[in-house]
Amino acid sequence: MEKKSRRGLLTKGATVAAAAAGATLLAKGAEAQPAKLEKRSPYPPRDPAAGKPMFSRGVAYGNMIFISGIGYHKEGDIKVHTKGVLDELSQALVDAGSSLQKCLKVSVFLADLKDYAAMNEVYRSYDWGMVPPVRTTTAAAGVPGNSLVEIDVIAYI
Repeated sequence: MEKKSRRGLLTKGATVAAAAAGATLLAKGAEAQPAKLEKRSPYPPRDPAAGKPMFSRGVAYGNMIFISGIGYHKEGDIKVHTKGVLDELSQALVDAGSSLQKCLKVSVFLADLKDYAAMNEVYRSYDWGMVPPVRTTTAAAGVPGNSLVEIDVIAYI
């Protein structure tokens, strides 16, 4: 029985993998182009009778989903507002085929930076996965609709 070195096995494996990749490219032809990526919305279209929308709820591109800012427009303190926003955001991600665990970037806009600790308390209670997303939190001069917090995300599908 022939003794093979670890390096020889790795080299042979790399050669086989490269050959397979090359064969795939050859099978597609020399003029093969990557699949065309298009901007699309994973959500139902808005009612055209309501007029042209100013922005989309979310836009997908490839396997990425960009969810627009979500605020909470009911009575309550920052904890109630944060929970309401994160619940709606979580559902928007699920509707698009994603989840909080697949978030890569989160942007949080607070009407008052004094609410940072209370917002964080609620934010930390959600399952962001083993590798939480990067996050930016800033105080905004005014979050639309009298919401105390607005959050948008970038995630993968």
